[in-house]
Amino acid sequence: MTISAEQKQEVIKDHARAENDTGSPEVQVAILTTRIRNLTEHFKGNHKDNHSRRGLLVMVNKRRSLLAYLKKKDVERYNSLIQKLGLRK
Repeated sequence: MTISAEQKQEVIKDHARAENDTGSPEVQVAILTTRIRNLTEHFKGNHKDNHSRRGLLVMVNKRRSLLAYLKKKDVERYNSLIQKLGLRK
């Protein structure tokens, strides 16, 4: 369900805007997307796990608010991020 430290470092490296960038919206959304995809796979075999489902909803809402912030600040970065991650549109 959670991502390993190696996976997290790989996601950070792929989406960082600069070296040592771990807090930009792009990195945060990419990490949340990885965790959401892992949890979605988890639910295919554990459909009654409602405690984790709540955590999934929290992550989805956090990602939505980060994407809204990024869209408001810089539409180009927003568009490139959702295209790179394969989200909506």
